[in-house]
Amino acid sequence: MGNIYNSLKNVFQILKKENNSNIAFGLILIVLFTIPLSYALNSVATGMLLLITIFTFQKKNFTFQLNLIYPILLYVLMLLSFFWSIDQKTTLTAIFKEIPLLIIPLAFMLFKDFSKDQKQKIIQFYSYGILLFTVFYYLKAIIRFILSHNTEVFFYHELVTKDVNAIHVSVYVSMAFFHIFNKIKKEIIDYIAMTLLFAMVFLLASKNIIIVFIGLLLIYYLFLTKISRRMRMRNLILFLLFLFSLSFVGKIRDRFMVEIQTNTKVSFSADVDLNKQTGINNISIVEAWTKEYFAPSDYFPGTAFRVYQFRMFLELFHEEPVFWTGYGLNASKEKLLEKEKKYNLHEGYGTYNFHNQYIQNFAELGVFGFVLLMIMLVLNVRNAFKSKDFIHFAFAILMISLFLTESFLWRQRGVVFFTIMYCLFNSKSVDLMHKTENK
Repeated sequence: MGNIYNSLKNVFQILKKENNSNIAFGLILIVLFTIPLSYALNSVATGMLLLITIFTFQKKNFTFQLNLIYPILLYVLMLLSFFWSIDQKTTLTAIFKEIPLLIIPLAFMLFKDFSKDQKQKIIQFYSYGILLFTVFYYLKAIIRFILSHNTEVFFYHELVTKDVNAIHVSVYVSMAFFHIFNKIKKEIIDYIAMTLLFAMVFLLASKNIIIVFIGLLLIYYLFLTKISRRMRMRNLILFLLFLFSLSFVGKIRDRFMVEIQTNTKVSFSADVDLNKQTGINNISIVEAWTKEYFAPSDYFPGTAFRVYQFRMFLELFHEEPVFWTGYGLNASKEKLLEKEKKYNLHEGYGTYNFHNQYIQNFAELGVFGFVLLMIMLVLNVRNAFKSKDFIHFAFAILMISLFLTESFLWRQRGVVFFTIMYCLFNSKSVDLMHKTENK
């Protein structure tokens, strides 16, 4: 108990010291910690960030930062899209949801710049905050299992709720894991934390994130670790054996097998009952791209559905002159519903967005919305290489891959997380400014 008390006291003292140095330190952490909580709490925290930044603003702290202008320009384009939107009511609602793209970069330019050390501490506190959320999800799942004896409570959306979203949480957890994993000196608590976070990434069963997560670990082991080559190979072999053992975990295996079995038939037919429901026909990638009409009994696994959505995007842009403007923020739903009826899909598929951030930007904001997104991602990767910061690199790669399968920025939690992390990693720091002045 004494050690816990001392640790908490030390944490409080660090928070107090950093917040006295820069009031934005605590505000950023509050916004990050409320992302997995209710939308209302996160909205209030984001609003507080802007208000307190404005009320405490000092002219000497203002720095114009080109890297932070791009999210603001993207938001301005969203605002302008209201005037040509095919569904202005929906666009207006979405404009308010996307306001973190304006508020957060503006706050970063108005408040005092963080030092490199402060940025690292924010990531550190964020990582252990996510660890606490992870422990909470484990405990909740255990209690639900005791009451229901249903093992599904340990996997995917059931573990964290569909609203919070397993795919989104897997990103938060991956970032927290890589921060602790990257620490040079690790204590017992760090290894426990890494184990809990590592397991959580796999239990959340996001195929895309799991693949990228493994890839980032391999990159670290092969190119960044300082241990000897022999030790490196031994650890790599043990890691690969562990990954192989995970293939025997039912729910994780099934998430991958539904993709593999559907798309590895010689005839590319999809008549295997992967969903454990009679009468369900699993659509392959080839069928999603070429089939003329579907049936209400057709089921689209994740990859096949995204291929179908890309096909619809190309069809829509071929049919209508929206290359320059798009349909308006969040206004493409109407067109996707029309395609659902045309292709006789099961009711509900047309209500989903494109599940691809690149396509989503292009379809709703036109070519300029797509270009702005690409500029941010390219700058993010370039700055990650320049900084030689593995956590920044992990964030950059996670976002690039996640945007292929999710319209992450069209969700409140997604846009807040991306914008804060983007600004944190790509904003100027006091250290760099001092170096420039000394030159």
